[in-house]
Amino acid sequence: MKVLMGTKNPGKIEGAKKAFERYFNSVEIEGIPVNSDVGDQPINEEILQGAKNRVKNLKEYAKNNNIIADYFVSSEAGITNLLGEWIDINCAVVESKEGLQSVGISQGFPIPNKYIEEIKETELGKVMDKIFSGKELGKGKGGISFLTKDEVSRIDLTKNAFIMALTKHINGDIWR
Repeated sequence: MKVLMGTKNPGKIEGAKKAFERYFNSVEIEGIPVNSDVGDQPINEEILQGAKNRVKNLKEYAKNNNIIADYFVSSEAGITNLLGEWIDINCAVVESKEGLQSVGISQGFPIPNKYIEEIKETELGKVMDKIFSGKELGKGKGGISFLTKDEVSRIDLTKNAFIMALTKHINGDIWR
């Protein structure tokens, strides 16, 4: 099974691969960097919009480059206060070659109010790199691995968001 993913981020690719491998055999994921068409730090509705835009741009890239895939997927992280508190979440979008699209989100973690303005002006990864002495947290296990003392990684958050998005794809008509 061929899956195209709208990123080159190794942690996000690994999370998606782990999710797909729970339900499908012989999964090959190719990461292709495409734009989200939202800001560097997605906020609220921009999180889902960015993920959907990446899938749309990925499908266009595949068409223009004669690449055939079974699924087109993306993951976009961002901060939201839609529940009354600032939290960071990952939003995953999975679209089959037939056009069935579904969405899933990961569990979220709280963001202290003292960092919100700086995060909005830059992005969460840069603020966390500063707090945790420049570890390039966005490239691997993510800042969540530091916050949870290695209990949860970016790979885990991404995997769980993709598992949620896959529920429409793995349960047939009963969940569509």
